[in-house]
Amino acid sequence: RKLVQLDSSSEMLHRDDLFRELSAGQAGNGDKNNSSVCETYKLVAEEEQPLPFPDGTFDLVISSMAFHWINDLPRLLTEIKRTLKPDGCLLFALPGGNTLPELRSSLILAELERTGGVSTHVGPYMDISDVGSLLTGTGFRLPTIDVDEIQIGYPNMMVLMEHLGRMGEGNASVNRRDRVGLGTFLG
Repeated sequence: RKLVQLDSSSEMLHRDDLFRELSAGQAGNGDKNNSSVCETYKLVAEEEQPLPFPDGTFDLVISSMAFHWINDLPRLLTEIKRTLKPDGCLLFALPGGNTLPELRSSLILAELERTGGVSTHVGPYMDISDVGSLLTGTGFRLPTIDVDEIQIGYPNMMVLMEHLGRMGEGNASVNRRDRVGLGTFLG
């Protein structure tokens, strides 16, 4: 068994290396014969370019909360399909179109009232009803889509926005205002 990790950010790819080294040291230099551990290869590569793997390389491709950052998702899905073995599996999670509706509507209403205009502050998310069509359109057979609605409460919008920022989930929209004016929040 081998694991290949790919990311365009070296920092993200190697963020847990020190933790793994410390954990292995605490476990008595690690158990190299442990059958649940597999070889891991880390590769810094651009997800927006052709993937650097031959056709039919992988049995399984997993992506967790990364597809919403991809500009050309159909092209990436076509590349993933190419690198999968026949009957290989793609498993991914992404935020759906109805993510953060309260934050989105609050910012729109406040900004419209304070400035007379609106800019996007919550990133555009793919509508879940489009995911199946996108998968079949890029060559995947028998797509199965599961939706989990998870509601998390925050004491206020500022705490939520701080958490989003710490998760790296800022707004990547090109045509947006750099920041929301203080008058939008305080009135």
